[in-house]
Amino acid sequence: MENLVYNKRISTVVPARMTPEEKSSHELTSMDLAMKLHYIRGVYFFESKAVEGLVILDLKKAFFQLLNVYFAASGRVRRSEHGGGRPMIKCNDSGVRIVEAQCSKNLEEWMGIMKDDHSINDHLTYKHVLGPDLGFSPLVFVQFTWFQCGGMSVGLSWSHILGDIFTASAFINMWAQILGGHPPRHPAENPSSETDKLPCFTTKSCSLKTVGPVGDYWVAPNNCKMRTHSFHITEQQLHHLLTKICRLSPSEKIRPFECISAIIWKSLAKIRKELMQEFVTICTHNSHDIGNESPRNRQVVSTVEFDAHFDADVLHVANFIAKKQVDEREKIAELIDKEDGNLDCIVYGANLTFVNLEGTKMYEMELKGVKTVYANYTIDGVGDNGVVLVLPEMKDGDKGLRVTMIMSENEVAELKNELKYEWSIN
Repeated sequence: MENLVYNKRISTVVPARMTPEEKSSHELTSMDLAMKLHYIRGVYFFESKAVEGLVILDLKKAFFQLLNVYFAASGRVRRSEHGGGRPMIKCNDSGVRIVEAQCSKNLEEWMGIMKDDHSINDHLTYKHVLGPDLGFSPLVFVQFTWFQCGGMSVGLSWSHILGDIFTASAFINMWAQILGGHPPRHPAENPSSETDKLPCFTTKSCSLKTVGPVGDYWVAPNNCKMRTHSFHITEQQLHHLLTKICRLSPSEKIRPFECISAIIWKSLAKIRKELMQEFVTICTHNSHDIGNESPRNRQVVSTVEFDAHFDADVLHVANFIAKKQVDEREKIAELIDKEDGNLDCIVYGANLTFVNLEGTKMYEMELKGVKTVYANYTIDGVGDNGVVLVLPEMKDGDKGLRVTMIMSENEVAELKNELKYEWSIN
């Protein structure tokens, strides 16, 4: 394939003012550290009218103010000098990296290619990881890629230890607001806020998988090549799926996330020709933290156990997902703390993992009053069992969903066919 993205230039932006001494250390929670081998990649597309007249200096200036608020994003990982060397973030204003790039395609051509090969978007986010020199590794990269038509993409590469996708989305949304002339507001934070408590019955964590050791090079190993596939489900398609699943029990009410998760879980079990995987992991946003955008990993991580054969009714599977979740957060914290924060592990893909991102405010991002025409997130560092992200999508006024899967390359083609012929999803 031709050189799609070229003329990359990298620079650094730092906070407009020095971070005060009392805020110079950002302690990482156990959930933050459980996510240290995962990386969030987000991409937003804007038509030429949204970026007309903007130059790279304009785009950078907004980060000066943004990093006054998200000063931890401008820091670097250090290890505590006390105890077992627990990782933390030194807020030393080292900055985030800005990448400028040019694309050989126009936006319409790019989105046409993307329909068949979503991995093309890998060119639009900088593939950074932390280490092996942790103390010098930036936590965030933002890539601005200009298309031939004058349109632009904004690619966010975000270290998961800083926070979940809700946090990453809030970060880049605030950058756009500052660029639009709105003063930054400090994200609401209530560290003592109550959390949604699901039942916790397990004696050991079923959602973590230990790997490594990886030392100071925070990269998760894989036994197979992973591939990304992404598709849109319209409001009409979603209504049809819900009606089809509940046709024998019309009084049953299941949500879109459980519907999609059950269909994919059942389809994968059929492909793998095995019993339904004993455990799956479910990641959802903590309802008590809605509006809390300060840098933290606040998602609820739970597991669902299901040992029925793969011909189980999809409605039955969806109800299990909705009602049989077991909260893993306390057990995760216990395991991480037992190793002084140095446990090398993965969450996404340790089991087949479903992530509910329906509440993400991706389509609220706008430049010069013009909203993004496409937005999506993926995750790097996913284990062999794969991850499925369920995100909102606005397309020609249709409030549907975007489903993004990171799976074993060998399974993606079979899963696409199964979803197409059994469920009319493509």
